[in-house]
Amino acid sequence: MIRALVYSPETGEVRHGDWSLVDDWRHTRRGKLWVDLEGEAHTQERERLIDWLGINPLAVTDAQRDRHPPKAEVFDDYTFLLFKELRPGVDELDSETLQLALFVGDDFLVTRHSGHSTSCEQQWLHLQASCDVMSNGLDHLAILIVRGLIDRYLQITLGLEVRLEELENEMFASPRDDLLTELSRYKSELRRLRRFYVYMTQVVSAVRETRPPGFSVESEHHVNDAYEQLDRLVSLSGLYQDLVSDLMEGYLSLSSHRLNQIMKVLTVITAIFVPLSFLAGIYGMNFQNMPELSSEHGYFLLLLVMAAIAVSLIALFRRRGWV
Repeated sequence: MIRALVYSPETGEVRHGDWSLVDDWRHTRRGKLWVDLEGEAHTQERERLIDWLGINPLAVTDAQRDRHPPKAEVFDDYTFLLFKELRPGVDELDSETLQLALFVGDDFLVTRHSGHSTSCEQQWLHLQASCDVMSNGLDHLAILIVRGLIDRYLQITLGLEVRLEELENEMFASPRDDLLTELSRYKSELRRLRRFYVYMTQVVSAVRETRPPGFSVESEHHVNDAYEQLDRLVSLSGLYQDLVSDLMEGYLSLSSHRLNQIMKVLTVITAIFVPLSFLAGIYGMNFQNMPELSSEHGYFLLLLVMAAIAVSLIALFRRRGWV
């Protein structure tokens, strides 16, 4: 799918279209162009980005790769930015992402994503109601798109704090193996997302420090804001990763303590029954010359001795704090 719009700063007019609108614009270079690409055939997409808009072939290749890490690359008259965006419908911690590429020039913006982009869709719908964003410059629009994907990351990451508090309470109330499984998943997802956050922070930092082609001084505040939010995400993900590790260690410590308590009870029971089993084993042997077997009160005396041994052992264990 391709959708394009051209905004005329002089008249405020907005025209919508597809590749034909892009073809008309490139002959006149009048107005500001936004091209949004999703699910286009790679060959046709590559050809038109290179031939019609002058995008570097290597940059197009990077944009079309599904697993390329976020990056920033500066060319003569535009800047290439590559981000990781959460897929639509994701409302919990999940590292399933899509590639979002932005080519930001003075008079054109190209956004290319491997799946449906929530942040691009949000800004496209906003432009249907008002063109004030386009009047502030395409760099401003690009940063708003980036801020949209950052806000989703921030919302989901902050939501994890509530879930971790719930897990901590559940862990002390009724520890279960499924809690440890959930914590392990969070740790893995946080590790991967933190790597994305660090990459994207470096991308925005490069724009912030060098002000490359396509970005004006007016967008400096918005770039700084995006950088601060990404830096916050890096800190939060590291903090939550440490918290998850602490909860996992706490769970394992509680499990170990519970196991020790169980083993202590079993050991006490075993220690009590060992001498009783020993006596029962002796008098259960089938020898003819066992004087106690012919005693009238031998059975009751043996039970009394066995009871005395059991009570004495229990008293000894209680005195030492083992039971």
